[in-house]
Amino acid sequence: MTDEPSLLGLDAPPQRSAEAYRVLARKYRPQTFDSLIGQDAMVRTLGNAFASKRIAHAFMLTGVRGVGKTTTARIVARALNCIGADGKRTEPTIQPCGVCGPCLAITESRHPDVFEMDAASRTGIDDIREIIDGTRYLPAEARYKVYIIDEVHMLSKNAFNGLLKTLEEPPPHVKFIFATTEIRKVPVTVLSRCQRFDLRRISSEALIAHLKGIATEEGFDVPDDALAIVARAAEGSARDALSILDQALALAEDGAPPTSETVRAMLGLADRGRVLDLYDLTMKGDATAALTELRSQYDAGADPIAVLQDMLELTHWLTRLKIAPEAAKDASASPAERDQGLAIAARLTMQTLTRAWTLLLKSLGETRDAPLAIQAAEMAIARLCFAADLPPLDRLVADIEKNGAGSSAAPRNAAPPPSGGARATADGRGAPARNEARPQPEAQPTAASIPSFEALLKRLEEEDDLILKAKVEKSVRLVSFADGRIAAAFAPGANTKEIVSGLQDRLKTWTGKTWFFDLRESGGVPSVSEARETARETTLNTISQHPLVKAALETFPGAKIIDVTDPETVEAPDGDPDMMEDA
Repeated sequence: MTDEPSLLGLDAPPQRSAEAYRVLARKYRPQTFDSLIGQDAMVRTLGNAFASKRIAHAFMLTGVRGVGKTTTARIVARALNCIGADGKRTEPTIQPCGVCGPCLAITESRHPDVFEMDAASRTGIDDIREIIDGTRYLPAEARYKVYIIDEVHMLSKNAFNGLLKTLEEPPPHVKFIFATTEIRKVPVTVLSRCQRFDLRRISSEALIAHLKGIATEEGFDVPDDALAIVARAAEGSARDALSILDQALALAEDGAPPTSETVRAMLGLADRGRVLDLYDLTMKGDATAALTELRSQYDAGADPIAVLQDMLELTHWLTRLKIAPEAAKDASASPAERDQGLAIAARLTMQTLTRAWTLLLKSLGETRDAPLAIQAAEMAIARLCFAADLPPLDRLVADIEKNGAGSSAAPRNAAPPPSGGARATADGRGAPARNEARPQPEAQPTAASIPSFEALLKRLEEEDDLILKAKVEKSVRLVSFADGRIAAAFAPGANTKEIVSGLQDRLKTWTGKTWFFDLRESGGVPSVSEARETARETTLNTISQHPLVKAALETFPGAKIIDVTDPETVEAPDGDPDMMEDA
């Protein structure tokens, strides 16, 4: 490296020794708004504010990690206090020179009027009191006193409250710049006193171009596909991208640039092209080939969780391609990946893609929690294979309504019916069918008539729905019964909703129409069980008055009549006539 300024307009002082080495994320930290990538809207707003001298007294910078919040705060501090290379500038400028005394001192974090505070470690009201006390005094050297508070959401409630008055009406020589990744944790009373800027995730195209320039300055010609992997792994964070690139350059041997395979191995990622192949096999329902490909990637060092994450990302990407084919222009995908992705997206339906997203999202959590991730991932792939070509729900419902059982819902691996004139025999062998009529399809059930309450109970018994029949007999106190409508009250403690719902389902199936239930608070004839019990009690009372029965009860004190059986209804075991006579 030389002592000449960086071609990127970045802070790149010479490397003096191995001990003085600085990581790329610090070495190439932007020093001007021109070198700040991916934040054009904010730069344009600040530029207009500085040009028109409408500079706010407090700024709130928010965004995910590594998009330039602290960097922007320092650039604003330099812009507010820059005096120019000749020392004659008297107004703030959106283009700080970077060589004057204030610019250099702020860059090196040694300016007495620019204070940086980490709210994660200094969260209390006492720390804020120091700031409030300091705002009373004019700057020692600079044009403005600038207070930069990073991770401001970590301040305590008392600290925020103590800052409010000063933040609302600060002295004219004081500026506040706040940075946070958790904007929702900042009280609205603080937000309302600040000019807010949301720093966006940096696009893959911008990150790749940025990384390309830095790699070139470092003396490495890194392939674009390797940079695309770095940009994709960084998820829109410039700092993360530079950290990954720094690690990849250190991994390179003999000064050779890192390849896409090197970066994938370093990050534990599977080859994106192979993940696309795995996704294609899975969506075709080829479970054997898909599981073989997954195991092959695992043996090559791919993390099963990373593979499922890539498949989840592919599902999202393919859905975007399905809706908006221009999404194929994503710079993080190679031309071959785009072509293959467009072909897969054209073949799959939106129902299939959304179902795949749901299954993969659920499977990802299961895989993270599983004792062996590869086993959970294989089960996820198997499940997705067998669900990939299920018919759409609307078609399945239409088939069920039309045929009673949707033919499209047949399992993929169900054994096919015998063909070629063969029929199955008792020992499992096929024999030629001669003069055998082909089996006719079963006739579809026709709508039945349920003319009375007794017919309803009989149909429940015929259908072996004995549990519901018992509940109806025990609880339903019938008021009236007509075709399509039942009026009834229910015995105390009955599960009315369950009984009515069950009867409506059965009646709809049997008669082909919806039945309505008129629920009454009281009234109705006794339920079948209540009527049966009343009849039994009447019979017992009548029998107990018979002279022979009365004599028996008197002979055996404490005896009770338990039940009454009609001799005509008793069947002797195996038709024994003697047993019949005894009965």
